[in-house]
Amino acid sequence: MKKQLFFFFVLALFSFRAMSELTVSEVAPGVYVHFGQHQLPDAVNQGAIANIGFIVGDSCVAVIDTGGNPAQGYALKAAVEKTTNKPVCYVINTHVHPDHIYGNIAFKQKGVKFIGHQKLARAMSARGDYYIAKAAEQLDIKLTAKHLIFPDIAVKKHMAIDLGGRKLILTAHPTAHTDNDLTVLDKQTNTLWLSDLLFLEHLPVIDGSLKGWLRVLQGLEKQKYKTVIPGHGAIVTDWPTGLLAEQRYLQTLLTEIRGMLAEGRFLEEAIELVGYSEKDKWQLFEQFHKRNVTTAFAELEWED
Repeated sequence: MKKQLFFFFVLALFSFRAMSELTVSEVAPGVYVHFGQHQLPDAVNQGAIANIGFIVGDSCVAVIDTGGNPAQGYALKAAVEKTTNKPVCYVINTHVHPDHIYGNIAFKQKGVKFIGHQKLARAMSARGDYYIAKAAEQLDIKLTAKHLIFPDIAVKKHMAIDLGGRKLILTAHPTAHTDNDLTVLDKQTNTLWLSDLLFLEHLPVIDGSLKGWLRVLQGLEKQKYKTVIPGHGAIVTDWPTGLLAEQRYLQTLLTEIRGMLAEGRFLEEAIELVGYSEKDKWQLFEQFHKRNVTTAFAELEWED
């Protein structure tokens, strides 16, 4: 019996340690990223699939997205504390999707301000009950309303925050990947945290506007950045070359769906025909492509 109790104690200790340790990479001076895996959120990964991380200033730290479950949020907090003795002063949520916000509660404490797009609070309110139900069903984690941490500060267009000798420029974008996409530019290293406005290897997922997303990318490709951090995939150091694959996929949807609409063809046909030249170029194509076609078709069906 004592041996069994000891075994379970060791197993529990190992599990706790694994949960509380999170690997982060310094991709630019003071900019740390934990890279997610290209997987569907499920009960095994519990939604911990996105790139998340933090930026360290002279006075304090800004966390950028907190992970796909509360445990990952606490693991990210531990990674911050292991990296620096500076306190966290801001948590920036780049958009509403669960793999980016479910770790928020780990940082809910005095002195920490949560920041998001001006439409983020509305999106969290609209999706909150559904997200909580799906967390139990799909991820095997129990969430309540207290886990949905709403922004204290809403970004309407642009906002600058200072971490102490380090200024971050936050930009609220028009509807693209979602209707509440926010990006973070670290002026000191010219690093753009683009989050899910950029997917690499993982098929882009449309939850907003196909045309809007392409317009946002057209604006971003004209800028010069030293390092770009996507929401899913490896960092980009050859901007704007790194966004070409995503642009190509989205433009393919736009062109082919418009062509089918011009011929008077229907959604059912588009789902089976549009965009399959891209199939072998992306991970999770089967899981998300038909949904993308459906969303884009509904948008383009009513364009002027």
